[in-house]
Amino acid sequence: MNKRQFLRIAGGGVIAAATLSSLPGCSSALPPEAIAAWQPPAADLDIRRWVLSHALLAPNAHNLQSWLVDLDTPDTIVLRMDLRRLLPDTDPWSRQLVISQGTFLELLDLAAKEKGYRADITLFPEGEFDAKAPDGRPTASIRLVKDAAVKADPLFAQIFHRHTHRGLYENRIPDAQARQALADSVKGLPVKFGLVTADEASMLQHRQIAMDAWRIEMQTPRTLLESYKVLRVGPQEIAQHRDGLTINTPMVRGLVALGLFDRSKPSEPDSSAVKGQISEFNEKMAATPACVWLSTSDNSRTTQMLCGRAYVRLQLAATALGLRMHPLSQALQEYPEQAQNYKAIHQLLGGKDGADTVQMWTRLGYAPEVGPSPRRGLQAHLEKA
Repeated sequence: MNKRQFLRIAGGGVIAAATLSSLPGCSSALPPEAIAAWQPPAADLDIRRWVLSHALLAPNAHNLQSWLVDLDTPDTIVLRMDLRRLLPDTDPWSRQLVISQGTFLELLDLAAKEKGYRADITLFPEGEFDAKAPDGRPTASIRLVKDAAVKADPLFAQIFHRHTHRGLYENRIPDAQARQALADSVKGLPVKFGLVTADEASMLQHRQIAMDAWRIEMQTPRTLLESYKVLRVGPQEIAQHRDGLTINTPMVRGLVALGLFDRSKPSEPDSSAVKGQISEFNEKMAATPACVWLSTSDNSRTTQMLCGRAYVRLQLAATALGLRMHPLSQALQEYPEQAQNYKAIHQLLGGKDGADTVQMWTRLGYAPEVGPSPRRGLQAHLEKA
């Protein structure tokens, strides 16, 4: 749910390129400490920490990892949203971040089952917070109970392989068997599953709405700046923060080193940087072979959490099939500049009269596996109640 390849700088490239041979460590690989959490935890780790070590690998908006956990009560985990890690401009109601709480819970549940534990999950044990503003009340309380009747879920095996792929996909449409497996992955959860492929006329509408919404987010100064604030460039920043949107390519690192990329202010809407990003995204959308979405009949905080659980199950199932996913979040966001695209996507996908809420909408296609995004590690998420 982040945009790791967020920025493509155009202009100044010749100057930057001339310095790259003198920059130390020009590899674009992420620093090992930033992705250390993607190594399986020790088998004898305390069960709560073991399941949490899997949960923190969940997809989440802007890779903010807005999860806080309290372990004060034995055999219990209390989950809260980290109110220091919100997206007031691009996710003004924190809907996406609540969905991210749900993705966390689903991976936790899968990990518990793998160890023979039942995760008794109570959502919002002190009540749901406001529809437009989160607060410090728990989003969930989880009690782990050893249970011989619990069966492991095969989706667990995909947790360490699940990564968001923002690149180009192959020109190949998922077959009927794959499409059924995706639909089956979310059964039992209160979501409606939809899939469209490039051989259907409505795919043209999907592409156009996605491209229009991306352009608006790139050309709206405050939404662009919100992403700049969590943009980590180069191994030092990536290792320091281990979150957000990461760029480690030599070209952009060279521009930063030369002071040619100022992240304290948004790029101009007609700048080569913004135009380049729009062009690159449009190219990817034009070649996208399929889109999938999840919608719900209501938009309560509980439903958002359950949709998060459905979404990560969908992505794990896709991973098992060799399929990759890339969220198209922009048109689903509730800030004013996106109102027209929000209406358009809901009229297209929201059922009769667009009454359902489209919670997740993504590109779907075949592509090679990509590497992981940074994670802050378990200790960063622990708190005292």
